[in-house]
Amino acid sequence: MGVEGCTKCIKYLLFVFNFVFWLAGGVILGVALWLRHDPQTTSLLYLELGDRPAPSTFYVGIYILIAVGAVMMFVGFLGCYGAIQESQCLLGTFFTCLVILFACEVAAGIWGFVNKDQIAKDVKQFYDQALQQAVVDDDANNAKAVVKTFHETLNCCGSNQLTALTTSVLKNSLCPTGTTPFNSLLKEDCHQKIDELFSGKLYLIGIAAIVVAVIMIFEMILSMVLCCGIRNSSVY
Repeated sequence: MGVEGCTKCIKYLLFVFNFVFWLAGGVILGVALWLRHDPQTTSLLYLELGDRPAPSTFYVGIYILIAVGAVMMFVGFLGCYGAIQESQCLLGTFFTCLVILFACEVAAGIWGFVNKDQIAKDVKQFYDQALQQAVVDDDANNAKAVVKTFHETLNCCGSNQLTALTTSVLKNSLCPTGTTPFNSLLKEDCHQKIDELFSGKLYLIGIAAIVVAVIMIFEMILSMVLCCGIRNSSVY
């Protein structure tokens, strides 16, 4: 009776954890879709400078997050059903899926940590190249359109204070409306704005990944304990 009571307790506890896991998958999927269609990043990362598209490394991480969120919802449902049915087969499948998902999350986390600075660096290089062409070449209409989009989206002008001053004096039409040489020095430069844009979003992704990893560890433990409890109760 004691074993059965303990098994029931673990069963409902695992169900609750799986329901939270399912909800977390939905939240991550929603956040990933929001990041994918965020007006600021979309307007910048859809730009093209001649034949060169804007860096897409950021979107690689977003697509991984979308896939993880969808799989989490499926695995969470599988875990809930397996816990209620007290099925060792379903719980074993659930545990295997969790291990695979956890390994993928660790791999994605390592990839994100390695590339967290590279994403902003690539976007800044893309912007600098466009700014250089726009300032030097009066006929570089494509480069001017790219720079103008960066400036209007991020409300900045120039990669640093010197280029901000130079651009506002020589090419004021490239700066946001109302920019003067004086107030251009008081604003944050575009490099700082790019860093803030991507670091904030990567920080949000990192928090979500840590929370999910903690839930997954508890679920793996509980699913194995429940499997053992079901096996022992069937013996008695």
